[in-house]
Amino acid sequence: MELMKTGLAEPAVQRIAQGIEAVYPQFDRERFVDLALDGLETLELKQRVMHLIAVLQQTLPADFTETSKILVALPKHWDRGDPDDSLRGFAIWPVTDFVAVAGIEHPQHAFKALAALSPLFSAEFAIRPFIEKYPEQSWEQLLAWTTSDDEHLRRLASEGCRPRLPWGAQLKELIADPAPILPILEALKNDSSLYVRRSVANNLNDIAKDHPELVLDLCQVWQQGANADLQWLIKHATRSLVKQGHPKSFPLLGYTADPQLKLEEFAVLDQQVTMGDSLTFALALRAEKMQQKFVLDYAVHFMKANGKTASKVFKLKNLSLNKGEMFAIEKSHSFKAISTRKYYPGEHFVALHVNGQEIDRLAFTLKE
Repeated sequence: MELMKTGLAEPAVQRIAQGIEAVYPQFDRERFVDLALDGLETLELKQRVMHLIAVLQQTLPADFTETSKILVALPKHWDRGDPDDSLRGFAIWPVTDFVAVAGIEHPQHAFKALAALSPLFSAEFAIRPFIEKYPEQSWEQLLAWTTSDDEHLRRLASEGCRPRLPWGAQLKELIADPAPILPILEALKNDSSLYVRRSVANNLNDIAKDHPELVLDLCQVWQQGANADLQWLIKHATRSLVKQGHPKSFPLLGYTADPQLKLEEFAVLDQQVTMGDSLTFALALRAEKMQQKFVLDYAVHFMKANGKTASKVFKLKNLSLNKGEMFAIEKSHSFKAISTRKYYPGEHFVALHVNGQEIDRLAFTLKE
C-alpha cells in the first residue's frame, strides 16, 4: 500500500511551484523547488507539511496581505493532479496550513484565503489556531460559512471546530464547553450534502466523548419529525455511545430499552487458541417478549504485557426477534498478527453484549 507521505514528494512540490508562479510571476520557482526537495525524502508526512510551510515562508512575500491575494487566486491555476492518484489532494495541504502560520496576525485576510483554498483540500487544520486566538471573529465566520453555496465551506464550518479532530490539535476549551459549536451544527443538521452531514455527525461524536448527555438530549430533540437523512446523522453521531453501551442511546435509535432474552447457548469451541489461528464461539438467543429489537456485539478482553486485560468491542448483529424466536450463530475471531495490536499469551475472555451491556463471558487461553 502506498504510504501517505508520498503525496508530498517531488510531483507535489512541482505542482505547488507551478501554481504559485502562474499567479505570481516573480516567484523564484527554482529556489522554492531546491529548498523544498532538500531533505524532503527523509521526512514523515506531517514533517513534510511543516517543512514545506517553512519553505513557503522563505519564498512568498513577507506581507501576508499581499500573499493572501496570491492564495485567493491560486485555485484558478491549480493543477489538480492525476485523477487516478488517491493522494493528489495532499499537494495543497502545506499551502492551506501555511495560512495558519503566516496569516495568524491577519484573520480576515486568512479567512478569505482559506475560503478559496478549502475546495482543493479541506482547511479544518488551518482554521483551528484562529478559533483559539480569535474566537469571536472565528465563530462569526464559521456561522457565515454555514450558508455558503459551496459544500466545502459548509463542511469546513463543522469539521474545523471538531473538539477532537483526528490529526488536528485538540480544542481544549471546546472539549470543556462545546456550547459555541451547537449553533453551527444546528444550522447544518439538515444540509443537502452527505459530505456536510457526515461532518456534523462526527463533530457530535467528538462532543459525546466528554458530554454524552448533551449529545443524547440534542439528538432526542432533533429526532422529532426527522427525515431519513437526519435519522442517519443521529445514528452516526451516537455510534460511540452505542459501542460504549450508554443506556439512553439505544431507545433513541429505536431499540428495545430493556430487551428480555434468554441465552440458550454460549460456548467456545476450543479452550486453547494458538496465535495465528482463530477463536470460534457459538451462541443462541431466544426472545421472551414480542418485538425485541437490540444490538448484539461481542468483546474480546485481550491480555496486555502487564498481565491485565483490556477489552475491544466488535460488531456482531442488529436484531429484531418476536417472542419465542431464536437467533443462533457461530463466529470466528482471528488472532493473526496485525500491525495495530500485539498479542500476549495467557487467559483471555470473550463476552457477549446486548445493547452495550455484558450478559455473559467465557475464558480461553491464547498460547504461542
